[in-house]
Amino acid sequence: MLKASGAMAAATLFSRVLGLMREQAYMFFLGTTWVNDAFQYAFTIPNLFRRLLGEGALTAAFIPIFKEKEKTHGEVEMWKAANAVISGLLVAASVIVAVVLLGVSLALAFGAPPDALPALAGAPGHFWTPGQFPPKIVLMLQLLRVMFPYMILVCLTAVMMGMLNARGHFFIPAMGATMLNVVMIASVYWLAPKFGVGLPKGQKLPVQVFALAYGVLVAGVAQAAFQLPTLWRDGFRYAWVSPWKNETVRRVVRQMVPGTIGVAAFQINVALVQLVALFVGTGIVSSFNGAVRLMELPQGMFGISLATFLLPALSGLAAEKNYPEFRATLRHGLASLMFLNLIASVLLVVLAEPIVRLLFEHGEKFTAASTTRVSFALICLAPGLVAFSTANILARAFYALGDTRTPMQISLVCLTINFLSACLLMPLLREGGPGIANIFTSAINVSLLFFALRKKMGRLELEPLRHSLRQLAVAALLAGVIAWGGWRWWETSLGHATIALKIGAVFVPAGIAGGIYWLLALAAKIPAAKEMTEFALAKFKKR
Repeated sequence: MLKASGAMAAATLFSRVLGLMREQAYMFFLGTTWVNDAFQYAFTIPNLFRRLLGEGALTAAFIPIFKEKEKTHGEVEMWKAANAVISGLLVAASVIVAVVLLGVSLALAFGAPPDALPALAGAPGHFWTPGQFPPKIVLMLQLLRVMFPYMILVCLTAVMMGMLNARGHFFIPAMGATMLNVVMIASVYWLAPKFGVGLPKGQKLPVQVFALAYGVLVAGVAQAAFQLPTLWRDGFRYAWVSPWKNETVRRVVRQMVPGTIGVAAFQINVALVQLVALFVGTGIVSSFNGAVRLMELPQGMFGISLATFLLPALSGLAAEKNYPEFRATLRHGLASLMFLNLIASVLLVVLAEPIVRLLFEHGEKFTAASTTRVSFALICLAPGLVAFSTANILARAFYALGDTRTPMQISLVCLTINFLSACLLMPLLREGGPGIANIFTSAINVSLLFFALRKKMGRLELEPLRHSLRQLAVAALLAGVIAWGGWRWWETSLGHATIALKIGAVFVPAGIAGGIYWLLALAAKIPAAKEMTEFALAKFKKR
C-alpha cells in the first residue's frame, strides 16, 4: 500500500505543485475579478461531468468488474470488456456534449445582448436587463461553449487511468495531470497575449480569457495521449465493441446509476453553490476556488492516492471473499490517511494567510484584499480535509463490495443539507460560507457511511484507529499552536517584504510544527507513523 500510494503521492505532488503554479498564473492574470468567477464556473461544469462519467462513478463501477474479468476470464475478455465500456462512454459523452452545446447556444441567443462581448468590458456583472442575462453569465456561457468538449477527453483519460491502476500502474497515470497543467500554464503566458490585440487595456481581459478556454481543450488532448503508451505496452488495443447489448456495459450502467450521484456529490455541491455565489457577489467563486486548490494538494497526495490504490485492492479481496484482509486493508488505509491529513489540515488553517500571500499575491490583479478573502475561505474549508478524504475511502469500500446504492442514498441527503446550509451562510460569510457548509455536510456523510458499512459487514475492527486518533488530535493541536506562534514571531520580527521572507514565513513554522507532530506520533507508538518512518528509511538506505 505504501509503495503504490507513495509512488502516486510523489507523482501527485509534482502535478499538484504544477496545479498551484497554474492557479498562480490564473490569479496573476485574472485576480478575484468577475471575469475569473465566470471562467472558474464554466470550467467547473465539464469537471462535474468528469466526476459523473469518468473518474468517479464509471471507474468505481467498472474497475471491480475489470478486475473480476482478469481473474476469472483472462486478459482477452478483460480488454474486450474495456473496449465495450470505452465505446459506450464515447457515445454517451458525445450525446451529452451535443445537448449541452445546443442548450448553451439557445440560451445565448435569447439571453445575451447582440453586442454581448464588447458590453462585457469593465462591466461589474451585477445588473439585470429585462430579457437579458447579466454580463457575468453571458461570459460564463460563452466560455462554457468553448470548454465543454473537454468533458469527452477527460472522461476517456479517467477510464484509462483506472485501467492502468487496476493493472498495477500508479505513477504514470498520476503524472498525466502534469501535461494538463503545463499546457494550461502555457495558455496564460503564451496564448493569452495574442488575444485582444489592439483593444484598450481595460477591455482586453474578457477577450483574453478565451485563450485559457482553448488551452483547456489542448490540455485535455495532451493528458489523454499521455496514458496511451503504457496501456499499449500492457496489451491494450482499442477496437469498437458495440455497447448496446453488451453484458459488461449493462452491469457497469446498473452499478453506475446510483454511484453517479454518490461519487459526484461533492462536485454537484460545488457546482450548485458556485452558481448561487455568482449572483451573491463578485469574487466569491474565485476566492473559494483558490482555497479549494490549496486544499487539493494534501487531499490529492494522501486522500486520492490512497483511495485510488484501495479500490482495485479491496475489489480483489472482495472477489476472493477474503473479508478479514479486506477489513485490515481498509483500516490501514484510514490510519495512514488520518495521520497525514490531520497535520496538513491544521497547518492549512493556522498558516492560511502566509500560504496564500506566498502563492498568489503577485501583480496588480491579486491584492492584499484578495489574500484576506482567499485566506478566510481556506480557514473555513481546511478543517474538513480529513472528513473529505475519509468519505472518499469509505465510498470505495462500498464500491469494492458491489454496493453503489448506499453511498448514493447517503449523498442525496448530504447534498440537500450542503446546498441549503451554503445558501444560508453565503450572504453572511461570503466565501467562507461554502467551506463551513462542506465541513458540516462531510461530517454527516462520514458518520452515515461508517454506520452503513458496519451494518453491512458487522464489526469493522476499528478500535485501534479510535485510540490513535485521540492521540494524533492532541499532537496536531500542539503542532498547530507552535506553527501559529512561529508565524506570528516571523511576521512581527521579520515581516514579508521579500520573496525569501514570504517563503520562510510558511516553511519555517510548518517544518518545525510538522517535525514535532511526527516525533510525538512516534513517541505515542502510532502504527502509521512507525510504518511510514521505516518505509522511508528503507528507501533511503536502498538508494
